[in-house]
Amino acid sequence: MNASPTPQIVGRAEWERARAELLAREKAHTRAGDALAAARRRLPMTRMESVTVVGAGGPVRLHDVFEGRQMLLVYHFMWKRDAPHDKQCPGCTHTQVAMNDTVRAYLAERDVSYAVFSAGSWPELAAYRDFMGWTMPWYSTADTSDALPKIRDGGDLRCYLRVGGDVFQTYETTQRGVEAMLPTLQLLDLTVFGRQESWESSPAGWPQQDSAGSWWWRDGRPVAQWARTSETV
Repeated sequence: MNASPTPQIVGRAEWERARAELLAREKAHTRAGDALAAARRRLPMTRMESVTVVGAGGPVRLHDVFEGRQMLLVYHFMWKRDAPHDKQCPGCTHTQVAMNDTVRAYLAERDVSYAVFSAGSWPELAAYRDFMGWTMPWYSTADTSDALPKIRDGGDLRCYLRVGGDVFQTYETTQRGVEAMLPTLQLLDLTVFGRQESWESSPAGWPQQDSAGSWWWRDGRPVAQWARTSETV
């Protein structure tokens, strides 16, 4: 197998000059992100109608999913009904890998609860969550009315605010907007070959054998499942 091309080799002084130029652009990017976050905090909000979802304890009002906190983050997990674990969404599975107890504890320190909603039945969702070894609250929206709007069948992230007995939606994002939940991608972006996906702008010859997200599967399963089982499909 031919070795991949590598960046140009230069002396330390030239490398530091190039790094300083990139650092200026990175700082500008960070400030632009701060400005977007400031605009996001100034969005209006819209009142939610009464919504009931189903969790481990049975039917639960959206108001109670907050678990007493003022804010709530909800990820909508794409679900294939009646499908085995290995056929469930690899992208949505990827998003949940980093949402462990510690991350949720830090969110709670800022008065934010986290939950997952999905259109599957509660027994199916509970079985998948247990198989993956996850502990986040998960709720079925299978019987939820249209009061809970859908961007797609899933794959989106929504933010809610509780004011007294009322719940308001303050934000939503989808597609690449949920990359904040995927630290793997942020870390790969720091490496010389990046995500190695065909859409990226990279020098000629850089390894780019994959389309966006295609490498989240391996041997018939979402990659994260291989930490839970050695069973091939």
